[in-house]
Amino acid sequence: METETTPRSASRVDRLFRLSERGTSVRTELLAGVSMFLASAYVVVVVPGMLADAGVPHAAATTGVIVTVVLATLFMGLYANLPFVLAPGLGGVALVAVTLIQHDKVPYPVAMGMVFWSGVAFLLLTLFGVRQLVTRVIPDCVRLSIGSAIGLYIAMLGFRSAGLIEFGPKGMKVGELTSAAGLLTLGGLVLVVALASRKVPGTLLITMAVLTVLAVPFGVAELPETLVELPGGLGPVAFNIDLWGALQPEYLPYLFALFAAEFFSATGVVMAVGERIGLADEHGQIPNVNKPFLVDSVSVIGGSAIGGPSVTTYLESAAGSDSGGRTGLTSVVTGGLFSLLLLFTPVATMIPAAATAPVLIFIGLSMLAGLRKVDMSDPTDGIPAALVVACTLFWGNFGTGIAAGLTAYVLVKAVSGRFKEIHPGMWVLLPFLLYFFYNSVH
Repeated sequence: METETTPRSASRVDRLFRLSERGTSVRTELLAGVSMFLASAYVVVVVPGMLADAGVPHAAATTGVIVTVVLATLFMGLYANLPFVLAPGLGGVALVAVTLIQHDKVPYPVAMGMVFWSGVAFLLLTLFGVRQLVTRVIPDCVRLSIGSAIGLYIAMLGFRSAGLIEFGPKGMKVGELTSAAGLLTLGGLVLVVALASRKVPGTLLITMAVLTVLAVPFGVAELPETLVELPGGLGPVAFNIDLWGALQPEYLPYLFALFAAEFFSATGVVMAVGERIGLADEHGQIPNVNKPFLVDSVSVIGGSAIGGPSVTTYLESAAGSDSGGRTGLTSVVTGGLFSLLLLFTPVATMIPAAATAPVLIFIGLSMLAGLRKVDMSDPTDGIPAALVVACTLFWGNFGTGIAAGLTAYVLVKAVSGRFKEIHPGMWVLLPFLLYFFYNSVH
């Protein structure tokens, strides 16, 4: 019932987002939205930087990523009414920018075409309600190791971008630790751990800001001519996509790798944060869970068209829920704050690799925690999981790492006589995986 002290607009907001039903208020949701923004704002620097290293124009990449984050996060808030922030996932971006474009020399439009089709696959699984099929086919040990493989790969990218490691004829070696960029990165790594251990809001954003300020006198970064400017155009990235070229047979395993990264990331974050905010039932299931999955899959498809690859629900959404966010109003606030960053793209593009590298290293190493859930005492589970991580790192190819782990799982379970633990779908995938593995190492 509306009172004299309750504005009609507040009442409409309450009904739209069901604030009273979920035990929250407009003020709480606003603060939660700010917290979620601060926790995830680093993506508008880190992701465009990774894409720029692959040859994508930096200004266009920055605009594309920000627009993608804004639209996807608003979609989540207004349609699914959940406090989640969506952005291009670092694992998927690393696969696109480093493995596909830089390592395998795949053209950018073809790589974005793969992202598009991986989103279509995700959407179809969501619409037909067969999400559980994928989770049953992929062994738990391999599924749990995917995040760790992505994490170690991301950490390596951080080391490499800062010059802390170098690649020569004899393999990997220590880089220039005493260079200005090296010292800033090492100092930044200490800073980010110190802040994170104290649970300081906006830890990653603060770290990048401090390092960027220090980078100017160190000669590692230069101040832009202007701090505020209209955003760069999307011309170089908008609809620069090759849908048919992405369906070449040799690219199909990469499609699976992109899909796996997006699918399991979205599933894990939605379930974990949904349970944290009290939406899960006694069986741990989230009501209307297909809504956030629909948002994820549509955002992957849309992001591929405007330069924001592999959109996924970010774990940083937990910052919003921990601050009391319970509804989509938190996401709307976060999306609105991200939209303001469109006016500050000169600041984003001036931030050097030495400022983003500690963030990549910290995030990447933090993702290794997933291996704790793998029974490493059982070699038929431990070895496939370890191979996913090791092959991804050693061969610099996420798709090859997954293929190696899945192939090894089938083989070690078979030779151990544990055929019942192999899902029939894995036997169908085996020839396909062997074909990809052979072509990747030759």
